Amino acid sequence: MNFEVLDPGLAEYAPAMHSALDPVLDAHLNPSLLQNVELDPEGVALEALPVQESVHIMEGVYSELHSVVAEVGVPVSVSHFDLHEEMLWVGSHGGHATSFFGPALERYSSFQVNGSDDIRQIQSLENGILFLTKNNLKYMARGGLIIFDYLLDESEDMHSLLLTDSSTLLVGGLQNHILEIDLNTVQETQKYAVETPGVTIMRQTNRFFFCGHTSGRVSLRDLRTFKVEHEFDAFSGSLSDFDVHGNLLATCGFSSRLTGLACDRFLKVYDLRMMRAITPLQVHVDPAFLRFIPTYTSRLAIISQSGQCQFCEPTGLANPADIFHVNPVGPLLMTFDVSASKQALAFGDSEGCVHLWTDSPEPSFNPYSRETEFALPCLVDSLPPLDWSQDLLPLSLIPVPLTTDTLLSDWPAANSAPAPRRAPPVDAEILRTMKKVGFIGYAPNPRTRLRNQIPYRLKESDSEFDSFSQVTESPVGREEEPHRHMVSKKYRKVTIKYSKLGLEDFDFKHYNKTLFAGLEPHIPNAYCNCMIQVLYFLEPVRCLIQNHLCQKEFCLACELGFLFHMLDLSRGDPCQGSNFLRAFRTIPEASALGLILADSDEASGKGNLARLIQRWNRFILTQLHQDLQEVEVPQAYRGAGGSSFCSSGDSVIGQLFSCEMENCSLCRCGSETVRASSTLLFTLSYPEDKTGKNCDFAQVLKRSICLEQNTQAWCDNCEKYQPTIQTRNICHLPDILVINCEVNSLKEADFWRMQAEVAFKIAIKKHGGEISKNKEFALADWKELGSPEGMLMCPSIEELKNVWLPFSIRMKMTKNKGLDVCNWTDGDEMQWGPARAEEEHGVYVYDLMATVVHILDSRTGGSLVAHIKVGETYHQRKEGVTHQQWYLFNDFLIEPIDKHEAVQFDMNWKVPAILYYIKRNLNSKYNLNIKNPIEASVLLAEASLARKQRKTHTTFIPLMLNEMPQVGDLVGLDAEFVTLNEEEAELRSDGTKSTIKPSQMSVARITCVRGQGPNEGIPFIDDYISTQEQVVDYLTQYSGIKPGDLDAKISSKHLTTLKSTYLKLRFLIDIGVKFVGHGLQKDFRVINLMVPKDQVLDTVYLFHMPRKRMISLRFLAWYFLDLKIQGETHDSIEDARTALQLYRKYLELSKNGTEPESFHKVLKGLYEKGRKMDWKVPEPEGQTSPKNAAVFSSVLAL
Repeated sequence: MNFEVLDPGLAEYAPAMHSALDPVLDAHLNPSLLQNVELDPEGVALEALPVQESVHIMEGVYSELHSVVAEVGVPVSVSHFDLHEEMLWVGSHGGHATSFFGPALERYSSFQVNGSDDIRQIQSLENGILFLTKNNLKYMARGGLIIFDYLLDESEDMHSLLLTDSSTLLVGGLQNHILEIDLNTVQETQKYAVETPGVTIMRQTNRFFFCGHTSGRVSLRDLRTFKVEHEFDAFSGSLSDFDVHGNLLATCGFSSRLTGLACDRFLKVYDLRMMRAITPLQVHVDPAFLRFIPTYTSRLAIISQSGQCQFCEPTGLANPADIFHVNPVGPLLMTFDVSASKQALAFGDSEGCVHLWTDSPEPSFNPYSRETEFALPCLVDSLPPLDWSQDLLPLSLIPVPLTTDTLLSDWPAANSAPAPRRAPPVDAEILRTMKKVGFIGYAPNPRTRLRNQIPYRLKESDSEFDSFSQVTESPVGREEEPHRHMVSKKYRKVTIKYSKLGLEDFDFKHYNKTLFAGLEPHIPNAYCNCMIQVLYFLEPVRCLIQNHLCQKEFCLACELGFLFHMLDLSRGDPCQGSNFLRAFRTIPEASALGLILADSDEASGKGNLARLIQRWNRFILTQLHQDLQEVEVPQAYRGAGGSSFCSSGDSVIGQLFSCEMENCSLCRCGSETVRASSTLLFTLSYPEDKTGKNCDFAQVLKRSICLEQNTQAWCDNCEKYQPTIQTRNICHLPDILVINCEVNSLKEADFWRMQAEVAFKIAIKKHGGEISKNKEFALADWKELGSPEGMLMCPSIEELKNVWLPFSIRMKMTKNKGLDVCNWTDGDEMQWGPARAEEEHGVYVYDLMATVVHILDSRTGGSLVAHIKVGETYHQRKEGVTHQQWYLFNDFLIEPIDKHEAVQFDMNWKVPAILYYIKRNLNSKYNLNIKNPIEASVLLAEASLARKQRKTHTTFIPLMLNEMPQVGDLVGLDAEFVTLNEEEAELRSDGTKSTIKPSQMSVARITCVRGQGPNEGIPFIDDYISTQEQVVDYLTQYSGIKPGDLDAKISSKHLTTLKSTYLKLRFLIDIGVKFVGHGLQKDFRVINLMVPKDQVLDTVYLFHMPRKRMISLRFLAWYFLDLKIQGETHDSIEDARTALQLYRKYLELSKNGTEPESFHKVLKGLYEKGRKMDWKVPEPEGQTSPKNAAVFSSVLAL
């Protein structure tokens, strides 16, 4: 309802006039109504006002049944009949809500909804009540507990809400838009623009949304698109109320007069079939509210503010005899509502009183109301007294109600956080006198503390506990605690919550809604995940690495190519680099450089991750350069003119990343020595001058590339060490410019912070008053955030803060081997033209492609994330669109971001580590086709690593050339594993186990059997995998692997490397075979393979009913095949053959999948038998197989 045009007398009920809560009664209040109403010290009515005498109600005629005081002296702003229970809800101008139960209006609950604003509208739902105030939507239980509290923008002025379905809500007000809110997620899902602002009333039918505007118009909108289908200009002044029933729309309002707005006594009625007005209805009261009350006819109830009520037909004439009067305590009626059953009317007046009118002595508010829950009666008087001085008194004497609902003490996770108390440091005297025996230390008790007692220290009083910081080497925060700076949620370290099902029920889609693949962080040394993503999204590097294949067992380039292939196949599911990191741990140089972290150091964050990832960056480029140096350049990397991409003896990595330069050493004697060298990356060297002057990033980069320093060096002319001046001149610039930021101390961090502040001041002066405080993007525009077309010309203040890094830099080689470097902006490109850098010889423009940052968070030990600009080719492959977009890669969390976020570094918690710049139009120089380097020869016979293997021990027959698998061929697969690291778990106080870190498994045996042909069921791969890592558990009972089987010196098995067997499986996947097995998801995960879902036929899911347990292969083989397998140990050949036979049985029972209903009956019989047998296969002397039983014959008959 539009309150702006009500009676001017309402001005005295301003929100500031809530002194009605004072015990002194308001002058307008009728004292007779308060005879039995007690006031507490705050002045609020505690009991409903009873009717003094019995009221005679005439059937079919509305008359007053009860009047109660909701809140003394505070006007009622809204009333609402509960649609689910027999309750009446009332909201006041003071933001207070009160509910009354039944026609007797017994007070049920009373609570404060808002401290300052009036309640504009109330809507009842099944589980609670929605309250709308000026800029707040609150969902509360009927008892007053808050379910959610949704704050709208402060500039909003909401007046109406409409529940379109059980979980969708429309909210409108005086602004020019209507919000759509999802009640399940409590988020704004849509914002509809409104041509005529001021939507104060909303209704809905099965054809339209009806919106009443303050301008006097009523618009009819489409239910799906919310577009205006029709509009009625009802009143020239303002709209007061309207209602819809059937094909009729009735409105009341105000018309413009010379003296102002006047209440119009003509109701405008419209026929919705022909969309035109019919004869207006003249009434005898000043209409402020109206409702259809369709009982036998389509009656209209018209209510005035003074309390006059008139009933009439919308197409007839109003009769003065149909007028009755409501006797409000205050001068005005403020609200009116009709119950769903049409048996009750509710009026609220300006003095806080509520009047209930009914047409029967015992009305019901709803046709079918559910039972209302009341508070439990007090049991204190009936309880026996308890003597607390008795130590042995059982507390079970105190009765506690048994409930399955959530307890009040179960705080939601958003309002609570675990705060474990840290153990105090060990006494120095104990450490000094301790003697170690193995890993156990023994020391005498110094008797400085009482036995088994530790002093309780509060956080505020004990600073040594709170000064603990896991980021020990962070360059910032030494003077102030770094955890005081709030880390944005998406930048925090993400962890996997393990359940008893492992990772199967973990929702990775919650963290990654894109089609790009994240990387799992639980593997040792997975801190490099962000750098793996950076290398993957460099298109020339990705194609080069996937074209590479060599014979080395532990080749990082090969393993990285396998990992890139998995990232290509994934459709948003996370991958893991376990095989790559396994090879990484075997490289001696990695261990020598300190790149191999112990599990304890990685978990606690003791290592400086920024320094670590910069060393890893240099190591991986050098290692890839060496791995590819002796390999012939693939055809895909030859230039358009046919010339080789790189010179002989060099690698493509060297051509992409290497910068050729001359190092000159000038001695004081005048002799000069020049030698050529190259580097794969540069390290920033910061100026010593720490004044607040502006220093462009380009100047610092030039200083770092063309480095000049004074140092002691050997002089051949002087034949001794002399002070020399060493300078570096650039001969050739790389295609990809890699920069280590080296922000490893407080000094470098202060330099970045200071330069960002100077750059911010310069940007403010440059843009002047054109800068906005904030920018809001529509949800559909997120894809354009990273593109120049999607950019707005004037950035916001938030986008300019903490920015010193340019998106592009321009480099020019001079004739005297000098180098000019400058920042390159979009404005420069508009001035010089986009092709200028290509036209002029020796001029290159580099665009920022990725930034790797160190997140400082003392709670988790910190982490590493990457901002990556994903190119058009990646979006084309994954999403079928061509555009560029910046993304945040935080292990398995992937989220699109604004391009400015990639260069904003708040040095309190976000420190830059590595920068990648690439030459503009780099991809256009190469033919980026990928030719699969894995050939069919990998499946042919090969020698075993085991020295003692004999031909008589061979368990498989390799494929012949005429047996090579084709697309769609069946291959039975099974794998066995051993444990490298035990599972880390903790026992909760309730006795349940919580997995902290899962056990690390390694594949030990892989078997593949033929799925068709004359040799069906005969293995063609049965490889035992040699491992150099220590095995803690061979799991012999489940795997059949015994100690010595994986040792090349003593093993009698066919022993191979993991890489050799991996290539065989990769070839089978690439050729398109279909794998048949039991529990293949775990097998492929441990092997580290990504297999398309249409190439996997898993019997664990074929013989599974929804929401039922998974069935073991042993039980399925006994039930369907009359086979007893997996007796003492498991055998992978036997398991693979059994899975193939089960798949054939599945095709037989389901008629090749054409009769799902009959197969469902088979599964039902399987589960019934399993429950009877407790899912255990009987011993040979026990029960016979069900194949010979009568019950099984009937199942097969289906």
